[in-house]
Amino acid sequence: MLDRFLVDAGRLPGPVLVTGAGGCIGSWVIATLVRSGVPVAAFDLTEDTRRPRLLLSDAELAHVRWMTGDIADTAAVRQAAERCGARAIIHLAALQVPFCKADPVAGARANVVGTVNVFEAARALGITRIAYASSVAAYGALEDGGAMPTLYGAYKYCDEQIAKVYSVDWGIHSLGIRPGVVYGVGRDQGLTSKTTTAILAAAAGRPYDVPFSGPVSWLYTGEVAAAFIAAVAQERSGSPVFDMNGVYAPVEDGIAILRSIAPDTALSVSGEALAFPMDRSDLPLHDYVGGYPRVSLEEGITWAYTSFRSLLDRGLVKADSV
Repeated sequence: MLDRFLVDAGRLPGPVLVTGAGGCIGSWVIATLVRSGVPVAAFDLTEDTRRPRLLLSDAELAHVRWMTGDIADTAAVRQAAERCGARAIIHLAALQVPFCKADPVAGARANVVGTVNVFEAARALGITRIAYASSVAAYGALEDGGAMPTLYGAYKYCDEQIAKVYSVDWGIHSLGIRPGVVYGVGRDQGLTSKTTTAILAAAAGRPYDVPFSGPVSWLYTGEVAAAFIAAVAQERSGSPVFDMNGVYAPVEDGIAILRSIAPDTALSVSGEALAFPMDRSDLPLHDYVGGYPRVSLEEGITWAYTSFRSLLDRGLVKADSV
């Protein structure tokens, strides 16, 4: 799953601190860094390594320095960066759309205060390479942004403005990435995780109905992790933010590929299209960071399906999670 995304360890000057390392993208980032021989430290609220263990052996995971703490705790974030000697930070810790709606205060603490804490740690410790996850949902905070307004999107847009001020006021530069719909091993929660659930269902031979239809971004997990790593592979200036959508195609196209791989599985699509602008080009990001591996829709779905089949056989993923 990881070989195509490995990087030259010489491009990174020291340990990379990954916040939200137990999440889907975080797991792929730390796994790619470990396999590439890059020193990596993880910061997350708990010691839950369930998702990283889908990608790494126990021996490989032992190379990750895992630290626990609340991203909204200013001292904890700084101490984590200081303890591991971080030379770069990939900031992914966040609460997603449903969780922000259920608890707006917790969402603001994690998604906004947490981002301030990352920039404060970088400012205090002289860390000059920062990449952070915004989201396509940030367009919902803009007039005529073409996206459904959500608290999650509002918080992510606020993060982009925070990054801009840190760049202008203190010279703490960064790169923000707005991923669209990410799919692949480890994507098991959030509003847009259902395309991945369909792939798992096909691998398990279970029927499944994707509850949204129409065109979406199909952004393979390894590709988005590779982009975040490329973002910190050199020092940047300013605070640019880029869209990242992978392949823009209807949900139905992905389901057709799955039907060709697993013809006996009953898969369907229903519901309205997602109200997010996911047709924006990845080329500006790809050019700016100096390139990263791209994944076609057929490749990504086939890799995810094959991976899920292996994980199901090994008991690392359960069919009843569909």
